[in-house]
Amino acid sequence: MAIYHFSVKAISRSAGRSSTAAAAYRAGCEITDKRTGEVHDYTRKGGIASTDLVLPDGAPEWAADRSALWNAAEAAERRKDSCVAREYEVALPDELSPDERRRLAVDFAKEMANAEGCAVDVSIHAPGKEGDSRNHHAHILRTTRKVGPEGLTDKLDTEKAGRNRAADLDAVRTRWAVLTNERLRENGIEAQVDHRSLKDQGIDRIPTSHLGIFVTSMERRGVRTEVGKRIEEEVGARLLEARAQGIQERELAQVNRSIIDLSGDWAAAKRECNAVEVLSKGAADFHAKFMADRAAKAEADRRAELVRQAVEFAQGEARRKAELERATKEQQREAAQPGPKKDGPDFSR
Repeated sequence: MAIYHFSVKAISRSAGRSSTAAAAYRAGCEITDKRTGEVHDYTRKGGIASTDLVLPDGAPEWAADRSALWNAAEAAERRKDSCVAREYEVALPDELSPDERRRLAVDFAKEMANAEGCAVDVSIHAPGKEGDSRNHHAHILRTTRKVGPEGLTDKLDTEKAGRNRAADLDAVRTRWAVLTNERLRENGIEAQVDHRSLKDQGIDRIPTSHLGIFVTSMERRGVRTEVGKRIEEEVGARLLEARAQGIQERELAQVNRSIIDLSGDWAAAKRECNAVEVLSKGAADFHAKFMADRAAKAEADRRAELVRQAVEFAQGEARRKAELERATKEQQREAAQPGPKKDGPDFSR
């Protein structure tokens, strides 16, 4: 079953990125950035099936050099927040042969290059050793300017301000689906892909969440990511919803399998689902106990305060009573003593 995946990412200076570094990493080569002096050396990177630099018809010879091309892309931009390149990441059908997968990606890039006058760098990466063996994919890196005789010139029409970017994206996503299906049919393969959402296709099914090769790799190494956390939250929410609707165990297993795509590792996905369910229940129990303990402590504090106030009142009353008794006894002693005589030796006028 061929799977459709098509994502677009901007290579922007505002995010601390450069086209020279992006191209070197994806092609597994070394490129020195003449603007910054940085050397991006990825010659030891493995898993690269093929690389192709695709240019528009009639392009100058200088553009056929990968280092020269992407240094020209950097030199053409002056702003510190410039978008220096745009990347299209696509899934390649496992049903096709390696040569056919490469032809599909290059043909798509050639159409783009001729339509817009840009240069397109195509790097096909093989599936990761620990991931899904069907995860063939291509990184298609495109310049944001047209290729000229001595460098990159005007911005592409699709990069200019005021464009309906949603429509542009839909057009290129549609074209990739059409080209992929054509290639599958040419090779006698019945499988087809569809760029439309499940809702637009009229399919009542929960869509899967795609982690992506980089996030998946980080998660396997034990590095927690925001994407991974979001997926876990989605898993927990959908499990709770499924149980609330009374879905039976066999149906729930099907829901679990459709929730998350960890590069095809369904066993890992199920373990993730179960782990999240346990964590969710544990968190709920902990929260309930915490709230109960807090309420009990508040009640104990209230009663302790009442006791403290009662003790203080009793002690105050006891002090006042003792003071009253002392004053009364003093008055009684004074009243019992006789006063001075008005005659005799002790009397004087």
